Amino acid sequence: MATTDLDIPIREESASPATTKLRLGSLTALVIGSMVGSGVFSLPQNMAAGAGPLAILIGWTVTAAGMLALVFVYQSLAVRRPELDAGPYAYAKAGFGPFIGFNSAWGYWISAWVGNVSYAVIVFSALSYFFPAFGDGNTWQAVLGASILLWIIHFLVLAGIRQAAIVNTVVTIAKIAPVVLFVGVVAVAFKLNVWSLDFTGLGNASLGTIAAQVKSTMLVTLWVFIGIEGASVFSARAERRKDIATATVLGFFTCLALYALVSLLSLGILSQPELAALKNPSMAGVLEAVVGPWGAVLINLALVVSVVGAFLSWTLLAAEIPHVAGKDGTMPKFFGHESERGVPSTSLLITNLLVQAFLVITLFAQSTYQALFYIASAAILVPYIFSGAFAAKLALTGESYQSGESRTGPLVAGILATIYGLWLVYAAGPAYLFMCAILYAPGIIFYVWARREANQRAFHPVEAVIAVALVAVAILAVYEMWTGAVSAL
Repeated sequence: MATTDLDIPIREESASPATTKLRLGSLTALVIGSMVGSGVFSLPQNMAAGAGPLAILIGWTVTAAGMLALVFVYQSLAVRRPELDAGPYAYAKAGFGPFIGFNSAWGYWISAWVGNVSYAVIVFSALSYFFPAFGDGNTWQAVLGASILLWIIHFLVLAGIRQAAIVNTVVTIAKIAPVVLFVGVVAVAFKLNVWSLDFTGLGNASLGTIAAQVKSTMLVTLWVFIGIEGASVFSARAERRKDIATATVLGFFTCLALYALVSLLSLGILSQPELAALKNPSMAGVLEAVVGPWGAVLINLALVVSVVGAFLSWTLLAAEIPHVAGKDGTMPKFFGHESERGVPSTSLLITNLLVQAFLVITLFAQSTYQALFYIASAAILVPYIFSGAFAAKLALTGESYQSGESRTGPLVAGILATIYGLWLVYAAGPAYLFMCAILYAPGIIFYVWARREANQRAFHPVEAVIAVALVAVAILAVYEMWTGAVSAL
Protein backbone atom coordinates (compact mmCIF):
# COMPACT_ATOMS: atom_id res chain seq x y z
CA MET A 1 0.00 0.00 0.00
CA ALA A 2 1.56 3.27 -1.06
CA THR A 3 1.17 6.57 -2.78
CA THR A 4 -0.38 7.05 -6.17
CA ASP A 5 1.88 8.78 -8.64
CA LEU A 6 -1.04 10.88 -9.77
CA ASP A 7 -2.88 12.44 -6.88
CA ILE A 8 -6.63 12.68 -6.59
CA PRO A 9 -7.07 16.06 -8.24
CA ILE A 10 -8.32 19.05 -6.32
CA ARG A 11 -11.00 20.39 -8.60
CA GLU A 12 -10.20 23.62 -10.38
CA GLU A 13 -12.50 25.51 -12.71
CA SER A 14 -9.72 25.97 -15.27
CA ALA A 15 -8.85 22.30 -15.54
CA SER A 16 -9.42 20.96 -19.02
CA PRO A 17 -10.86 17.50 -19.66
CA ALA A 18 -7.64 16.42 -21.36
CA THR A 19 -5.63 16.93 -18.18
CA THR A 20 -7.79 14.48 -16.27
CA LYS A 21 -7.64 11.59 -18.74
CA LEU A 22 -5.08 8.87 -18.11
CA ARG A 23 -3.48 6.68 -20.74
CA LEU A 24 -2.13 3.15 -20.33
CA GLY A 25 1.33 4.23 -19.15
CA SER A 26 -0.10 6.54 -16.49
CA LEU A 27 -2.62 3.95 -15.34
CA THR A 28 0.08 1.27 -15.06
CA ALA A 29 2.27 3.65 -13.06
CA LEU A 30 -0.76 4.40 -10.91
CA VAL A 31 -1.27 0.71 -10.09
CA ILE A 32 2.42 0.08 -9.35
CA GLY A 33 2.72 3.31 -7.37
CA SER A 34 -0.38 2.40 -5.36
CA MET A 35 1.19 -0.89 -4.25
CA VAL A 36 4.91 -0.26 -3.87
CA GLY A 37 5.35 1.61 -0.62
CA SER A 38 6.28 0.96 2.98
CA GLY A 39 5.31 -2.72 2.88
CA VAL A 40 8.10 -3.88 0.57
CA PHE A 41 10.78 -2.30 2.80
CA SER A 42 9.68 -4.48 5.72
CA LEU A 43 8.91 -7.71 3.83
CA PRO A 44 11.98 -9.72 4.92
CA GLN A 45 11.17 -9.46 8.63
CA ASN A 46 7.38 -9.47 8.26
CA MET A 47 7.44 -12.76 6.32
CA ALA A 48 10.20 -14.46 8.33
CA ALA A 49 8.57 -13.55 11.65
CA GLY A 50 6.08 -16.40 11.26
CA ALA A 51 7.32 -18.68 8.50
CA GLY A 52 10.26 -20.55 6.99
CA PRO A 53 11.29 -20.64 3.30
CA LEU A 54 8.88 -23.42 2.29
CA ALA A 55 5.84 -21.73 3.85
CA ILE A 56 6.83 -18.38 2.33
CA LEU A 57 7.01 -20.02 -1.10
CA ILE A 58 3.56 -21.55 -0.57
CA GLY A 59 2.24 -18.24 0.75
CA TRP A 60 3.35 -16.37 -2.36
CA THR A 61 1.82 -19.08 -4.56
CA VAL A 62 -1.54 -18.82 -2.77
CA THR A 63 -1.37 -15.03 -2.90
CA ALA A 64 -0.48 -15.04 -6.59
CA ALA A 65 -3.52 -17.20 -7.37
CA GLY A 66 -5.89 -15.22 -5.15
CA MET A 67 -4.72 -11.78 -6.22
CA LEU A 68 -4.64 -12.80 -9.88
CA ALA A 69 -8.29 -13.82 -9.55
CA LEU A 70 -8.99 -10.39 -8.05
CA VAL A 71 -7.09 -8.77 -10.92
CA PHE A 72 -9.30 -10.61 -13.40
CA VAL A 73 -12.35 -9.50 -11.41
CA TYR A 74 -11.43 -5.83 -11.75
CA GLN A 75 -10.45 -6.44 -15.37
CA SER A 76 -13.86 -7.94 -16.11
CA LEU A 77 -15.90 -5.40 -14.15
CA ALA A 78 -14.16 -2.44 -15.78
CA VAL A 79 -15.44 -3.73 -19.12
CA ARG A 80 -18.80 -5.17 -18.00
CA ARG A 81 -19.98 -2.20 -15.95
CA PRO A 82 -18.14 0.86 -17.28
CA GLU A 83 -20.72 3.21 -15.78
CA LEU A 84 -19.61 2.26 -12.25
CA ASP A 85 -16.82 4.50 -11.03
CA ALA A 86 -14.88 4.36 -7.72
CA GLY A 87 -14.13 0.64 -8.00
CA PRO A 88 -14.82 -1.67 -5.03
CA TYR A 89 -17.30 0.63 -3.32
CA ALA A 90 -19.46 1.04 -6.42
CA TYR A 91 -19.38 -2.69 -7.25
CA ALA A 92 -20.54 -3.74 -3.78
CA LYS A 93 -23.38 -1.21 -3.83
CA ALA A 94 -24.55 -2.19 -7.34
CA GLY A 95 -24.43 -5.89 -6.59
CA PHE A 96 -25.70 -6.18 -3.02
CA GLY A 97 -27.53 -3.02 -2.05
CA PRO A 98 -26.83 0.21 -0.19
CA PHE A 99 -25.90 -1.29 3.21
CA ILE A 100 -23.22 -3.57 1.76
CA GLY A 101 -22.08 -0.69 -0.44
CA PHE A 102 -21.83 1.54 2.60
CA ASN A 103 -19.78 -1.03 4.50
CA SER A 104 -17.42 -1.41 1.54
CA ALA A 105 -16.90 2.36 1.46
CA TRP A 106 -16.52 2.42 5.25
CA GLY A 107 -14.06 -0.49 5.24
CA TYR A 108 -11.99 1.02 2.46
CA TRP A 109 -11.89 4.29 4.40
CA ILE A 110 -10.81 2.52 7.60
CA SER A 111 -8.08 0.71 5.71
CA ALA A 112 -6.85 3.97 4.20
CA TRP A 113 -6.58 6.00 7.39
CA VAL A 114 -5.29 3.16 9.57
CA GLY A 115 -2.75 2.59 6.80
CA ASN A 116 -1.76 6.24 7.24
CA VAL A 117 -1.17 5.60 10.94
CA SER A 118 1.14 2.75 9.99
CA TYR A 119 2.97 5.09 7.61
CA ALA A 120 3.57 7.56 10.42
CA VAL A 121 4.92 4.78 12.63
CA ILE A 122 7.26 3.34 9.97
CA VAL A 123 8.62 6.79 9.01
CA PHE A 124 9.80 7.46 12.53
CA SER A 125 10.93 3.89 13.00
CA ALA A 126 13.21 4.44 9.99
CA LEU A 127 14.38 7.79 11.34
CA SER A 128 15.38 6.06 14.60
CA TYR A 129 18.37 4.69 12.67
CA PHE A 130 19.67 8.28 12.84
CA PHE A 131 17.78 9.42 15.99
CA PRO A 132 17.42 6.48 18.43
CA ALA A 133 14.81 8.28 20.56
CA PHE A 134 12.19 7.47 17.92
CA GLY A 135 12.48 3.74 18.77
CA ASP A 136 10.03 1.58 16.82
CA GLY A 137 7.99 4.65 15.86
CA ASN A 138 5.77 4.41 18.95
CA THR A 139 7.68 6.46 21.54
CA TRP A 140 6.36 9.84 22.67
CA GLN A 141 9.00 11.56 20.55
CA ALA A 142 7.91 9.60 17.48
CA VAL A 143 4.20 10.23 18.11
CA LEU A 144 4.89 13.96 18.54
CA GLY A 145 6.88 14.04 15.30
CA ALA A 146 4.22 12.04 13.45
CA SER A 147 1.50 14.37 14.73
CA ILE A 148 3.38 17.43 13.47
CA LEU A 149 3.84 15.74 10.08
CA LEU A 150 0.14 14.83 9.98
CA TRP A 151 -1.09 18.37 10.51
CA ILE A 152 1.46 19.91 8.17
CA ILE A 153 0.09 17.64 5.46
CA HIS A 154 -3.47 18.46 6.55
CA PHE A 155 -3.00 22.21 6.08
CA LEU A 156 -1.08 21.76 2.82
CA VAL A 157 -4.00 19.79 1.41
CA LEU A 158 -6.54 22.21 2.88
CA ALA A 159 -4.75 25.09 1.16
CA GLY A 160 -5.18 23.32 -2.15
CA ILE A 161 -1.49 22.51 -2.61
CA ARG A 162 -0.81 19.40 -4.69
CA GLN A 163 2.39 17.49 -5.30
CA ALA A 164 4.30 18.88 -8.25
CA ALA A 165 5.40 16.54 -11.03
CA ILE A 166 9.03 16.74 -9.88
CA VAL A 167 8.06 15.59 -6.37
CA ASN A 168 6.11 12.68 -7.79
CA THR A 169 9.13 11.71 -9.90
CA VAL A 170 11.47 11.82 -6.92
CA VAL A 171 9.06 9.76 -4.82
CA THR A 172 8.69 7.15 -7.55
CA ILE A 173 12.45 6.80 -8.00
CA ALA A 174 12.91 6.66 -4.22
CA LYS A 175 10.50 3.73 -4.06
CA ILE A 176 11.49 1.66 -7.07
CA ALA A 177 15.23 2.22 -7.53
CA PRO A 178 16.35 1.00 -4.07
CA VAL A 179 14.14 -2.10 -4.38
CA VAL A 180 15.63 -2.99 -7.77
CA LEU A 181 19.14 -2.32 -6.41
CA PHE A 182 18.40 -4.48 -3.37
CA VAL A 183 17.22 -7.38 -5.53
CA GLY A 184 20.31 -7.16 -7.72
CA VAL A 185 22.82 -6.98 -4.87
CA VAL A 186 21.16 -9.67 -2.76
CA ALA A 187 20.83 -12.01 -5.77
CA VAL A 188 24.61 -11.85 -6.28
CA ALA A 189 25.30 -12.44 -2.56
CA PHE A 190 22.66 -15.19 -2.23
CA LYS A 191 23.82 -18.34 -0.40
CA LEU A 192 21.86 -21.52 -1.09
CA ASN A 193 23.09 -23.18 2.13
CA VAL A 194 21.64 -20.33 4.20
CA TRP A 195 18.36 -20.44 2.28
CA SER A 196 17.98 -24.22 2.71
CA LEU A 197 18.86 -24.16 6.42
CA ASP A 198 15.68 -25.39 8.19
CA PHE A 199 13.82 -25.08 4.86
CA THR A 200 10.51 -26.22 6.37
CA GLY A 201 10.77 -24.07 9.48
CA LEU A 202 9.75 -27.07 11.56
CA GLY A 203 13.05 -26.87 13.44
CA ASN A 204 11.68 -23.74 15.15
CA ALA A 205 8.81 -24.89 17.35
CA SER A 206 7.50 -21.35 17.75
CA LEU A 207 6.56 -21.21 14.05
CA GLY A 208 4.16 -24.16 14.26
CA THR A 209 3.05 -26.35 11.38
CA ILE A 210 3.49 -25.56 7.70
CA ALA A 211 -0.21 -24.63 7.52
CA ALA A 212 0.17 -22.26 10.49
CA GLN A 213 3.22 -20.69 8.87
CA VAL A 214 1.42 -20.17 5.57
CA LYS A 215 -1.49 -18.60 7.41
CA SER A 216 0.89 -16.15 9.10
CA THR A 217 2.03 -14.82 5.71
CA MET A 218 -1.43 -14.04 4.36
CA LEU A 219 -2.08 -10.55 5.75
CA VAL A 220 1.51 -9.56 5.02
CA THR A 221 1.12 -10.46 1.36
CA LEU A 222 -2.30 -8.80 1.21
CA TRP A 223 -0.90 -5.57 2.67
CA VAL A 224 1.70 -5.16 -0.05
CA PHE A 225 -0.95 -5.68 -2.76
CA ILE A 226 -3.40 -3.12 -1.40
CA GLY A 227 -3.71 -0.69 -4.28
CA ILE A 228 -4.21 -3.38 -6.94
CA GLU A 229 -7.59 -1.73 -7.53
CA GLY A 230 -5.89 1.65 -8.17
CA ALA A 231 -6.75 1.88 -11.86
CA SER A 232 -10.31 0.76 -11.11
CA VAL A 233 -10.77 3.44 -8.44
CA PHE A 234 -9.74 6.07 -10.97
CA SER A 235 -11.73 4.52 -13.82
CA ALA A 236 -13.62 7.75 -14.50
CA ARG A 237 -10.32 9.36 -15.50
CA ALA A 238 -9.20 6.64 -17.95
CA GLU A 239 -8.95 7.68 -21.59
CA ARG A 240 -9.95 4.14 -22.64
CA ARG A 241 -11.77 1.69 -20.37
CA LYS A 242 -9.89 -1.32 -21.71
CA ASP A 243 -6.61 0.23 -20.49
CA ILE A 244 -7.80 -0.23 -16.90
CA ALA A 245 -7.66 -3.99 -17.30
CA THR A 246 -4.27 -4.00 -19.04
CA ALA A 247 -2.73 -1.64 -16.47
CA THR A 248 -3.98 -3.76 -13.59
CA VAL A 249 -2.46 -6.95 -15.02
CA LEU A 250 0.88 -5.30 -15.84
CA GLY A 251 1.10 -3.69 -12.41
CA PHE A 252 0.25 -6.93 -10.64
CA PHE A 253 2.93 -9.07 -12.29
CA THR A 254 5.59 -6.37 -11.87
CA CYS A 255 4.93 -6.05 -8.16
CA LEU A 256 4.55 -9.79 -7.61
CA ALA A 257 8.02 -10.37 -9.05
CA LEU A 258 9.59 -7.63 -6.90
CA TYR A 259 7.87 -8.71 -3.69
CA ALA A 260 8.62 -12.42 -4.02
CA LEU A 261 12.27 -11.76 -4.86
CA VAL A 262 12.74 -9.38 -1.91
CA SER A 263 11.36 -11.84 0.64
CA LEU A 264 12.83 -15.08 -0.79
CA LEU A 265 16.31 -13.77 -1.63
CA SER A 266 16.65 -12.30 1.87
CA LEU A 267 16.41 -15.85 3.26
CA GLY A 268 19.66 -16.60 1.40
CA ILE A 269 21.46 -13.81 3.25
CA LEU A 270 20.26 -14.23 6.83
CA SER A 271 18.56 -17.20 8.46
CA GLN A 272 14.88 -17.13 9.42
CA PRO A 273 15.55 -16.35 13.13
CA GLU A 274 17.97 -13.57 12.16
CA LEU A 275 15.48 -12.02 9.74
CA ALA A 276 12.67 -12.28 12.28
CA ALA A 277 14.77 -10.37 14.81
CA LEU A 278 15.51 -7.45 12.46
CA LYS A 279 14.10 -4.00 13.15
CA ASN A 280 11.90 -2.58 10.42
CA PRO A 281 12.51 -1.49 7.72
CA SER A 282 14.18 -4.90 7.58
CA MET A 283 15.49 -4.47 4.01
CA ALA A 284 18.00 -2.10 5.60
CA GLY A 285 19.34 -4.83 7.89
CA VAL A 286 19.61 -7.33 5.04
CA LEU A 287 21.43 -4.92 2.72
CA GLU A 288 23.71 -3.85 5.57
CA ALA A 289 24.71 -7.50 6.07
CA VAL A 290 25.84 -7.59 2.42
CA VAL A 291 27.43 -4.18 1.73
CA GLY A 292 27.90 -2.57 5.15
CA PRO A 293 26.34 0.44 6.91
CA TRP A 294 25.76 2.49 3.75
CA GLY A 295 23.15 -0.08 2.68
CA ALA A 296 21.10 0.58 5.81
CA VAL A 297 21.43 4.34 5.35
CA LEU A 298 20.23 4.08 1.74
CA ILE A 299 17.15 1.98 2.56
CA ASN A 300 16.15 4.10 5.56
CA LEU A 301 16.42 7.34 3.59
CA ALA A 302 14.54 5.83 0.63
CA LEU A 303 11.78 4.66 2.93
CA VAL A 304 11.35 8.07 4.57
CA VAL A 305 11.03 9.83 1.18
CA SER A 306 8.70 7.16 -0.16
CA VAL A 307 6.39 7.04 2.83
CA VAL A 308 6.13 10.80 3.29
CA GLY A 309 4.92 10.93 -0.29
CA ALA A 310 2.55 8.05 0.46
CA PHE A 311 1.28 9.83 3.55
CA LEU A 312 0.32 12.85 1.44
CA SER A 313 -1.38 10.96 -1.37
CA TRP A 314 -3.23 8.50 0.86
CA THR A 315 -4.42 11.41 3.00
CA LEU A 316 -6.11 12.70 -0.16
CA LEU A 317 -7.46 9.23 -0.97
CA ALA A 318 -8.70 8.58 2.57
CA ALA A 319 -10.56 11.89 2.55
CA GLU A 320 -11.98 11.34 -0.93
CA ILE A 321 -13.73 8.04 -0.13
CA PRO A 322 -16.29 9.34 2.44
CA HIS A 323 -16.50 12.57 0.46
CA VAL A 324 -17.75 10.76 -2.65
CA ALA A 325 -20.03 8.57 -0.52
CA GLY A 326 -21.43 11.69 1.15
CA LYS A 327 -22.21 13.31 -2.18
CA ASP A 328 -24.12 10.29 -3.51
CA GLY A 329 -26.09 9.78 -0.28
CA THR A 330 -24.40 6.61 0.95
CA MET A 331 -22.87 8.52 3.87
CA PRO A 332 -24.22 11.66 5.60
CA LYS A 333 -24.19 14.79 3.48
CA PHE A 334 -21.72 16.67 5.69
CA PHE A 335 -18.95 14.34 4.44
CA GLY A 336 -19.55 15.80 0.97
CA HIS A 337 -18.77 19.38 1.99
CA GLU A 338 -16.04 21.10 0.00
CA SER A 339 -13.99 24.20 0.66
CA GLU A 340 -13.83 27.09 -1.81
CA ARG A 341 -10.75 25.44 -3.31
CA GLY A 342 -12.64 22.20 -3.93
CA VAL A 343 -10.94 20.33 -1.09
CA PRO A 344 -13.13 17.78 0.80
CA SER A 345 -12.50 19.73 3.99
CA THR A 346 -14.95 18.07 6.39
CA SER A 347 -13.96 14.57 5.34
CA LEU A 348 -10.28 15.55 5.55
CA LEU A 349 -10.65 16.88 9.08
CA ILE A 350 -12.54 13.81 10.36
CA THR A 351 -10.03 11.49 8.70
CA ASN A 352 -7.01 13.19 10.22
CA LEU A 353 -8.59 13.45 13.67
CA LEU A 354 -8.98 9.67 13.56
CA VAL A 355 -5.35 9.27 12.46
CA GLN A 356 -4.31 11.51 15.35
CA ALA A 357 -6.37 9.49 17.83
CA PHE A 358 -4.78 6.24 16.68
CA LEU A 359 -1.31 7.77 16.90
CA VAL A 360 -1.97 8.45 20.57
CA ILE A 361 -3.25 4.88 20.97
CA THR A 362 0.04 3.57 19.53
CA LEU A 363 1.84 5.42 22.34
CA PHE A 364 -0.16 3.86 25.15
CA ALA A 365 -0.70 0.45 23.56
CA GLN A 366 2.86 0.34 22.14
CA SER A 367 1.34 -0.67 18.82
CA THR A 368 3.78 -1.57 16.08
CA TYR A 369 3.77 -1.01 12.35
CA GLN A 370 2.97 -4.68 11.82
CA ALA A 371 -0.08 -4.59 14.11
CA LEU A 372 -1.43 -1.53 12.31
CA PHE A 373 -1.03 -2.92 8.81
CA TYR A 374 -2.74 -6.14 9.92
CA ILE A 375 -5.78 -4.04 10.90
CA ALA A 376 -5.65 -2.07 7.62
CA SER A 377 -5.39 -5.32 5.65
CA ALA A 378 -8.28 -6.97 7.49
CA ALA A 379 -10.47 -3.86 7.07
CA ILE A 380 -10.17 -3.87 3.28
CA LEU A 381 -11.35 -7.48 2.94
CA VAL A 382 -15.05 -6.51 2.76
CA PRO A 383 -14.61 -4.42 -0.42
CA TYR A 384 -12.44 -7.14 -1.98
CA ILE A 385 -14.81 -9.99 -1.11
CA PHE A 386 -17.86 -8.23 -2.52
CA SER A 387 -16.01 -7.21 -5.68
CA GLY A 388 -15.37 -10.90 -6.35
CA ALA A 389 -18.92 -11.82 -5.41
CA PHE A 390 -20.33 -9.15 -7.76
CA ALA A 391 -18.30 -10.49 -10.68
CA ALA A 392 -19.56 -14.02 -9.93
CA LYS A 393 -23.13 -12.73 -9.67
CA LEU A 394 -22.97 -11.05 -13.08
CA ALA A 395 -21.60 -14.23 -14.64
CA LEU A 396 -24.33 -16.38 -13.05
CA THR A 397 -27.20 -14.10 -14.06
CA GLY A 398 -25.78 -13.21 -17.47
CA GLU A 399 -26.29 -9.51 -16.81
CA SER A 400 -24.04 -7.37 -19.07
CA TYR A 401 -23.12 -10.43 -21.19
CA GLN A 402 -23.99 -10.87 -24.84
CA SER A 403 -26.03 -13.90 -25.90
CA GLY A 404 -23.74 -16.89 -26.34
CA GLU A 405 -20.76 -15.15 -24.74
CA SER A 406 -18.71 -17.37 -22.43
CA ARG A 407 -19.12 -16.65 -18.74
CA THR A 408 -16.97 -19.46 -17.36
CA GLY A 409 -13.75 -17.46 -16.94
CA PRO A 410 -15.31 -14.50 -15.08
CA LEU A 411 -17.38 -16.89 -12.94
CA VAL A 412 -14.29 -18.87 -11.87
CA ALA A 413 -12.33 -15.67 -11.22
CA GLY A 414 -15.18 -14.22 -9.14
CA ILE A 415 -15.58 -17.37 -7.06
CA LEU A 416 -11.83 -17.74 -6.50
CA ALA A 417 -11.47 -14.08 -5.49
CA THR A 418 -14.36 -14.43 -3.04
CA ILE A 419 -12.94 -17.65 -1.54
CA TYR A 420 -9.51 -16.02 -1.27
CA GLY A 421 -11.02 -13.08 0.59
CA LEU A 422 -12.87 -15.39 2.98
CA TRP A 423 -9.68 -17.39 3.55
CA LEU A 424 -7.93 -14.14 4.49
CA VAL A 425 -10.70 -13.40 6.99
CA TYR A 426 -9.88 -16.73 8.63
CA ALA A 427 -6.13 -16.11 8.40
CA ALA A 428 -6.47 -12.69 10.07
CA GLY A 429 -7.33 -14.32 13.39
CA PRO A 430 -9.69 -13.12 16.13
CA ALA A 431 -7.66 -10.17 17.42
CA TYR A 432 -7.68 -8.23 14.15
CA LEU A 433 -11.20 -9.27 13.19
CA PHE A 434 -12.46 -8.10 16.57
CA MET A 435 -10.67 -4.78 16.11
CA CYS A 436 -12.27 -4.41 12.66
CA ALA A 437 -15.71 -5.19 14.13
CA ILE A 438 -15.19 -2.40 16.67
CA LEU A 439 -14.26 -0.01 13.84
CA TYR A 440 -17.08 -1.14 11.52
CA ALA A 441 -19.93 -1.09 14.06
CA PRO A 442 -20.05 2.72 14.60
CA GLY A 443 -20.55 3.06 10.85
CA ILE A 444 -24.13 1.83 11.29
CA ILE A 445 -24.97 5.16 12.95
CA PHE A 446 -23.74 7.08 9.91
CA TYR A 447 -25.53 4.73 7.54
CA VAL A 448 -28.87 5.26 9.32
CA TRP A 449 -28.19 9.00 9.37
CA ALA A 450 -27.66 9.02 5.59
CA ARG A 451 -30.77 6.94 4.91
CA ARG A 452 -32.92 9.30 6.99
CA GLU A 453 -31.52 12.30 5.13
CA ALA A 454 -32.65 10.61 1.93
CA ASN A 455 -36.06 9.65 3.45
CA GLN A 456 -35.36 5.99 2.77
CA ARG A 457 -35.88 2.86 4.81
CA ALA A 458 -32.79 2.14 6.89
CA PHE A 459 -32.68 -1.66 6.66
CA HIS A 460 -34.30 -4.52 4.86
CA PRO A 461 -34.70 -7.70 6.98
CA VAL A 462 -31.42 -9.34 5.89
CA GLU A 463 -29.53 -6.08 6.32
CA ALA A 464 -30.99 -5.68 9.81
CA VAL A 465 -29.74 -9.13 10.77
CA ILE A 466 -26.26 -8.29 9.48
CA ALA A 467 -26.24 -5.00 11.39
CA VAL A 468 -27.32 -6.66 14.65
CA ALA A 469 -24.70 -9.37 14.22
CA LEU A 470 -22.00 -6.77 13.60
CA VAL A 471 -22.92 -4.85 16.74
CA ALA A 472 -22.99 -8.09 18.76
CA VAL A 473 -19.51 -9.07 17.56
CA ALA A 474 -18.21 -5.58 18.35
CA ILE A 475 -19.63 -5.78 21.90
CA LEU A 476 -18.07 -9.23 22.33
CA ALA A 477 -14.76 -7.88 21.03
CA VAL A 478 -14.76 -5.02 23.54
CA TYR A 479 -15.53 -7.50 26.34
CA GLU A 480 -12.78 -9.91 25.24
CA MET A 481 -10.23 -7.12 25.02
CA TRP A 482 -11.34 -5.66 28.34
CA THR A 483 -10.87 -9.00 30.07
CA GLY A 484 -7.58 -9.62 28.28
CA ALA A 485 -8.78 -12.70 26.41
CA VAL A 486 -7.71 -11.06 23.12
CA SER A 487 -5.08 -8.36 22.78
CA ALA A 488 -6.23 -5.06 21.33
CA LEU A 489 -3.25 -4.21 19.16
